[in-house]
Amino acid sequence: MQVELLYHTPDPERAIATAARLCYAPVGASELMETMPEERVRSVLSTIMRSGHFSTLEHASYTFAIDGVSRALTHQLVRHRLASYNQQSQRYVKFKEGVAVVKPESVKASPETEAAFDEAIDACVAAYKKLLDAGVPAEDARYLLPNAAESKIVVTMNVRELLHFFSLRCCNRAQWEIREMAHRMLELARPTAPFIFADAGAGCVRGACPEGKMACGNPYPRVSRD
Repeated sequence: MQVELLYHTPDPERAIATAARLCYAPVGASELMETMPEERVRSVLSTIMRSGHFSTLEHASYTFAIDGVSRALTHQLVRHRLASYNQQSQRYVKFKEGVAVVKPESVKASPETEAAFDEAIDACVAAYKKLLDAGVPAEDARYLLPNAAESKIVVTMNVRELLHFFSLRCCNRAQWEIREMAHRMLELARPTAPFIFADAGAGCVRGACPEGKMACGNPYPRVSRD
């Protein structure tokens, strides 16, 4: 799995604070962006995060390039509807040289399960190639490709949706592959806006676990913005 931060709103914390401060300022946003003291930016951000007025967080966005993940992961990912996606197409890309797959560690745990997995993948790929060689369009041959098939996807989320995404997918109850991806995305985002992302992550970072009886039971270190 490769996760790369392609682009983010320049100075995202100042951009967000500017948008929030504009509601109460006699001057325009461009002037606020240039002249607001750093301590005022932090003060505004603190008010936003404490009060839950998260609409202002939507003025900053992040774009990630994600490679080497399974179709099982991307099927989960696109359920986060307040985001933009472009994914490698199995309709137009022909995998004549083979199909790379993601193999879970649980499958690798024993020779028997790994052999069963490999046998099934090999059969799917062999049949896929036969269909392509017979002139079946890739858009139809792809019906044989497994959820394990590797894919590439570009994802753009605003900060509000990113925080929601991290709260769900950094949790220990999230599926292992998307959880790993979420943690890598958070590692890349946090240095660019350390105040906003200070306590980003699973819900237990900020307080009691929201999973109730489904909680994993593991304590999580609390993080403070102070």
